[in-house]
Amino acid sequence: MKMLSLETELKGNSYPGRGIVVGKSKDGKHAVTAYFIMGRSENSRNRIFVEDGEGIRTQAFDPSKLSDPSLIIYAPVRVLGNKTIVTNGDQTDTIYELMDKQQTFEQSLRTREFEPDAPNYTPRISGIMHVGNGSYNYAMSILKSNNGSPESCNRYTFAYENPQAGEGHFIHTYMGDGNPLPSFEGEPKLVSIEGSIQEFSQKIWDSLNEENKVSLFVRYIEIETGKYESVIINKNK
Repeated sequence: MKMLSLETELKGNSYPGRGIVVGKSKDGKHAVTAYFIMGRSENSRNRIFVEDGEGIRTQAFDPSKLSDPSLIIYAPVRVLGNKTIVTNGDQTDTIYELMDKQQTFEQSLRTREFEPDAPNYTPRISGIMHVGNGSYNYAMSILKSNNGSPESCNRYTFAYENPQAGEGHFIHTYMGDGNPLPSFEGEPKLVSIEGSIQEFSQKIWDSLNEENKVSLFVRYIEIETGKYESVIINKNK
């Protein structure tokens, strides 16, 4: 698979929607993840990321303007032992709760499907990182409607063992802007991961469409120790 530039992918798409990147830093020392949200409506744009324990949650920037919290207020990132869960919806909680009961990532997501936001039927995208005892692997998932038909849910899981330094995978909800919004197609894109957490975060933020971007979260986890560092950037301040 051809290695793509994450910056180029983002700059070439005015509305990728929500996106997850998971991979390994170029020095091979860190497990890396990034999650961003975008919005077209006032309700979607009225959000910020805030820390919540070891994870994060979305929060209304101006509570008086929050019209419908159902699909926009959730915990995108939660940590369960040596597992870091990153998703674009409340399936974060589903994965956390069922994996805590010894179910697998894939089994947990069998209980969910795409979002009920007709006519878009936005895909649910998820990632999970296992970092422990000096080893690291990750998996990603997408649950999507069958070419826009809500009668069928197509389920895809991609697992990456012993990921290579400087490589990651990028999955997002939409192929671009439109009405209805066209769902992501294909397997996660192979992208390069370079720089410190500050450099990587700034590259992503600067590459997102200025009008539509809302918030960004990036985390670097030391593979040897499990210690982590995070960056949150919110457009609303």
